[in-house]
Amino acid sequence: MSQVAIANLLETFERFGINLGLTRITQLLANLGHPERQVPILHVAGTNGKGSVCAYLSSILAAAGYRVGRFTSPHLVDWTERICLNNQPITSERLLTVLEKVKAAIDPTQETPTQFEVITAAGFLYFAQEQVDIAVIEVGLGGRLDSTNVCDRPLVSVITSIGMDHWQRLGNSLDKIAGEKAGILKQDCPAVIGAVPEIAAKVIREKISELNCPATWIQPAQAIHPPSGEGQRRIAKYNDFEYFLPLLGDIQLHNSAIAIETIYALRKQGWQISDQQLRDGIAKTRWAGRIEWHQWQGQKILIDGAHNGVAAAELRKYVDTLPQPVTWVMGMLSTKDHQNVLQALLRDGDHLHLVPVGGHSSADPQSLAMLAQVICSALASCQTHETLSEALDQAIATPHTRVLCGSLYLLGEFLSYAAKI
Repeated sequence: MSQVAIANLLETFERFGINLGLTRITQLLANLGHPERQVPILHVAGTNGKGSVCAYLSSILAAAGYRVGRFTSPHLVDWTERICLNNQPITSERLLTVLEKVKAAIDPTQETPTQFEVITAAGFLYFAQEQVDIAVIEVGLGGRLDSTNVCDRPLVSVITSIGMDHWQRLGNSLDKIAGEKAGILKQDCPAVIGAVPEIAAKVIREKISELNCPATWIQPAQAIHPPSGEGQRRIAKYNDFEYFLPLLGDIQLHNSAIAIETIYALRKQGWQISDQQLRDGIAKTRWAGRIEWHQWQGQKILIDGAHNGVAAAELRKYVDTLPQPVTWVMGMLSTKDHQNVLQALLRDGDHLHLVPVGGHSSADPQSLAMLAQVICSALASCQTHETLSEALDQAIATPHTRVLCGSLYLLGEFLSYAAKI
């Protein structure tokens, strides 16, 4: 019943949509006694890789014995996933209690906060109540005007990557998007920056110089023992530090290196995290829905969000190590860059099943099918389906490598189905 009550409470704020800005969240947090000021934070922005980096960081810090909060978005199955303590989601009962306190703190004479602002405030309030040692906070959208950007003294600000996503709100060029994400950088606070295009790096360097941020720009780790196929793991090396890398895909060589440098930045500030705790934390990291193997009706299927061109290219790089051809099950939001995603993923001889993303502004499967056949005219087959389960049933009837991708919301639908089987 708590899950239903949570959904109903948050649904009342959904009509306010996405409305970037800090005025409403600042007022709401003030009404709650400024819980965000009671929590030391690591702030993580970027187009891709934010969630994985947050997962590494929270796992490493928990392995070092700290009490660690983690706030991420979106969730895959239910709202509790967004707010975690030592990698365990908040209970439904506790989340409902916290949300009710947040709702009670809203001033009816002021502009109503958005749904994301309400859940952000709930995260900060919960972490303050639990007296966490540190909280890992993922930016929701952009950075500069995102509701998580209310801390003026983050322990470390992290920018994982810069790419063309959410351009409708952040700007239609990489330098504009970089400017929005660089908005999380704060005066004299350490920064860790991933590999980004030069046009974006220029913008970030200018902001770092302006704010006098001690900055580290990372290069990806190296795979010492690369995986040889499905389900294989590898040993990675970042400078002289070797570690077991549990998450799949070459992009994790980049994401794990960002996490390691962020931990090094914390060490410089007196945080006690040994090399062994760093290794243990990385090895224990789990992050659902990112190049991850599951089963449907007893058959293996690979799932990944791959919701923009860069993420799709990384998925395809991993899929190229698997037996060919590939049977894809895809659904995408209407706001995404369909052409670049399909170009990155599809190859001659592949099979494609297209579905709507339920409960969201979904791209039309028929329109996606027409675009897919223009982009890759040598597809072995291209079909549309009314439901995800129908498409999955047809996909597993083939002996091919099967992949579900295109939207994290679609993955959430899959995981909800799978949990009931």
